[in-house]
Amino acid sequence: MDYRRLLKDINPEKEFFTGIDSDGCVFDTMELKQKEFFIPNGIKYFKLFSISNIVRETWEFVNLYSVHRGVNRFPALVKVFELLSERREIKKAGVELPDMGPLKKWISMESKLSNHTLSLYRKKNHDPALEPVLKWSEAVNTEISLWLKGLEPFANAREGIEMINNKADAIVISQTPLEALEKEWNEHGLDKFVRLIAGQEHGTKEEHIALAAGGKYPADKILMIGDSPGDLKSAKENNVLFYPVIPGNEAGSWSRLNNEAFAKFLSGNYRGEYENMLLDEFNKALPETPPWIK
Repeated sequence: MDYRRLLKDINPEKEFFTGIDSDGCVFDTMELKQKEFFIPNGIKYFKLFSISNIVRETWEFVNLYSVHRGVNRFPALVKVFELLSERREIKKAGVELPDMGPLKKWISMESKLSNHTLSLYRKKNHDPALEPVLKWSEAVNTEISLWLKGLEPFANAREGIEMINNKADAIVISQTPLEALEKEWNEHGLDKFVRLIAGQEHGTKEEHIALAAGGKYPADKILMIGDSPGDLKSAKENNVLFYPVIPGNEAGSWSRLNNEAFAKFLSGNYRGEYENMLLDEFNKALPETPPWIK
């Protein structure tokens, strides 16, 4: 499957374009996936039972409550272990953390960070440090597919997506594996409101926007909706507009989009003072410094 071609082949049918993130933005899945699937499997496959409480605190900060929220699972894993290596409790306990060097090398070489591309790379580079990474990531996908069902979209999100579809060409822009995305959007009948569901197999979020919308719509008629700094970065690297769904106030964020922000986007009054006001709120919600560093 040529996933990049699917993005390139999107031709404008409407005057506006909107990209919509999924986990933590449309669906209330971020905390559940991290706390019930990513973290327990990380503790198991990297053999971190003796420091599980510290691992949980560090992992949750990186993936849920910081500027790193929403980062692809593999760079996020590297960041978790970087922070763990700096913690006094870990040094005092004398725990040997896994070597993330080989994973960092792969990340620097690969734009499509997925289980499939990591598996292909590992077949050519038999570094044992990559084995638990791949097993952990595959286990996460398997368990989420098996157990995670029936989670509803955030309040006001469905109405917002329907409204967006009426005025803009919309696609899903996510770093979640495609199979999980399609399952969630299809389960709730939201797939009919977007032209394409793009996951990690399609490349980075920056690439999603560039390939699907770049050069096809004016920059001020392209809006990215997301809940993480990575979503903001993908928008700004393409010089397009960004609407934040603020963690902890998702329903309110969708209500404001539906009742105010999207109209400003359509009228050309979004960039500048209004967008900056929203970004100030967003940045305050996601700190850079961990709470254990005073």
